[in-house]
Amino acid sequence: MKKISHHLRELNLKKVIKSDRLRSDLPFRRWRSLWLTSSILVTVIATVGIVTAAFQFGLPWWMQEGDHNHLYESDGGSLRYQVHLPPQFDGTTQLPVIMAIHGCGMTGYGWNSMKSTTQFNRLADHEGFIVVYPTQRMFRNLINCWNSTDPREQHRYSGEPALLAGIARQVVEEYNADPAQVHVAGASSGAGAAVILAVTYPDVFATVTSVAGGEYGLNQVNPDDPNSTPPDYTARQAWSQMGDRARQVPLLVIQGEEDAVVPPLVATRLVAHWTAVADFVDDGLLNDSLNLVEETTTVPSEQGRHSYTTPPSLRRRVCLSSSRTSSRIWSTSGQGLPEKAFISITLVPMPMPLSGISSSATRSHSQLGQRFERSLPYLKFLLTTYVIANHLRTT
Repeated sequence: MKKISHHLRELNLKKVIKSDRLRSDLPFRRWRSLWLTSSILVTVIATVGIVTAAFQFGLPWWMQEGDHNHLYESDGGSLRYQVHLPPQFDGTTQLPVIMAIHGCGMTGYGWNSMKSTTQFNRLADHEGFIVVYPTQRMFRNLINCWNSTDPREQHRYSGEPALLAGIARQVVEEYNADPAQVHVAGASSGAGAAVILAVTYPDVFATVTSVAGGEYGLNQVNPDDPNSTPPDYTARQAWSQMGDRARQVPLLVIQGEEDAVVPPLVATRLVAHWTAVADFVDDGLLNDSLNLVEETTTVPSEQGRHSYTTPPSLRRRVCLSSSRTSSRIWSTSGQGLPEKAFISITLVPMPMPLSGISSSATRSHSQLGQRFERSLPYLKFLLTTYVIANHLRTT
């Protein structure tokens, strides 16, 4: 019995010692667990941050000669953007500027960028103008859209319009660009932002190009009953927003007639809307005082060139051009555009002549045709740049 009792006491003593050791090791084990958890959390956050930065701003080796990254800051927020300077830039000659605003699911110059989609840098190097690629702030919108359908983002001096106009002014000042030749082109939600810029800052932007975009105040239009809000209703609001800066801003509209995401009706309304805005600007009344006329000329397709239709004289206030091509789906943007699409182009209004557009278009397409045939947006923006490039040369 004594041996058994002694053995039990020894066992109890060992349990007490083990328990004391466990209690003494508890702070260390808790610290180690906390350290491991923190390390994992920091690693995850750092990885997400790096991936996010690469998505939005690209990787260092994506930079091309002439590319410069910038940050615009103001009381209303901040935006990052990239500037591409052509070889003709010398700091003294005032070059024109084109701001290219990306669409949903895209960035300005990072992954799936407006820069790579449009290939504006190549054209800029040839024609001699500055390109600006603003990029939406990550998480400002769930799919990186511009908030062009938000009424709070449709006014001067606030929101996205103020930031984008601020970028344009900063580029003009920093690179001694031509303030009278600042143009803006946008796709999808970026097209909506571009139209808003033409309304809120007509004193900053000389012309605007909309690719698959809608009118100012599009959020007021019921998709199930669009006729309940006529285009001249939103046009009156746009004219009012222009204020004493109101003028007839030339507008180029590009729309795929089989686009299932942005239906052609949106572009048709935009044409009617912008025509009404120009009518209001003319004399303050919606009275068809512009005497608009449509004229078209068709150029047949040849080897290495798509057929397209363009007006014989772009002095007309409203001109209609179209091109049909078979091309791959716009897979890089997630837009889901059809493989075969009509490209309808409308200029509203364009009072100045654009001399030599047909011959220049042919030459440009001959040089860049293979690259632009790879996907639908290349064709869209090729047709856009025909007009812009000729406009830059003749004004």
